[in-house]
Amino acid sequence: MAILINETTRIIVQGFTGKIGSFHAQDMINYGSNVVGGVTPGKGGQKHLDRPVFNTVKEAVEQAGAEASIIFVPPAFAADSIMEAADAGIKYCVAITDGIPTQDMMRIKIYLSRFPKEQRMILTGPNCAGTISPGRAMLGIMPGHIYQQGNVGIVGRSGTLGYEAADQMKRLNIGVSTSVGIGGDPINGSSHRDILEKFEQDPETKVVMMIGEIGGPQEVEAGIFAKENMTKPVVAYIAGLTAPEGRRMGHAGAIISSAGESAAEKVAILKELGVTIAPTPSAMGETIAAVLAKL
Repeated sequence: MAILINETTRIIVQGFTGKIGSFHAQDMINYGSNVVGGVTPGKGGQKHLDRPVFNTVKEAVEQAGAEASIIFVPPAFAADSIMEAADAGIKYCVAITDGIPTQDMMRIKIYLSRFPKEQRMILTGPNCAGTISPGRAMLGIMPGHIYQQGNVGIVGRSGTLGYEAADQMKRLNIGVSTSVGIGGDPINGSSHRDILEKFEQDPETKVVMMIGEIGGPQEVEAGIFAKENMTKPVVAYIAGLTAPEGRRMGHAGAIISSAGESAAEKVAILKELGVTIAPTPSAMGETIAAVLAKL
């Protein structure tokens, strides 16, 4: 099963012919993802990486049956590209781009909310590593070889910690159903809670690893959702236990602005909600293994 993408998902790359888009598109093709083309305005009708180039996302949907898109568009133009994908009928979009203005993300969220829920495009990112369903499809920039196919779902704000979790699990012969990067910006397309809901509905996923950090209420909201709605165990690692209060740490969203947003407070609340906590980043794999052993 997996969530969001699989081997049949028809993928396009927005910003296809650029240096970064080309590099990662080739990587996704090599992994086995069903990349059916890409979009670069003004270059429609050409071929790139042996795939067609389209002027618009609408053309890619109509002519290539595109269902999912990945954004490698500069920050100033990324919002328009995301809204174009939604307008064209793309079902799932990953925004890799870092540095999209917060006001643009607010505009995107308002735009997406105008669509009926059943027709609304799912967006993850921006400033994320993407999504991978190991052995099936990769829609992102992650090193695909570190992911083993299996039944643990991963959702996290940090791409690097997601890689670390997957690598630790692989060393313990534990596989991943889907790993989803939601991005480290203050406003992102999907929250931890949104992705937990999808993992709960996926029969292949048995346990979920949630990787969070200081700043924002998302992890606690996800913990409340898990306690009230999930039958599957959730393991969490929260980065930033030693971070000084009020200082931005790496991600734009990683700044403590109110009570309950420090790592220590999040850990305490999540424990009360029944979430199993990995105490250190090096313990993510072994914590997952311990939870799996009890199922």
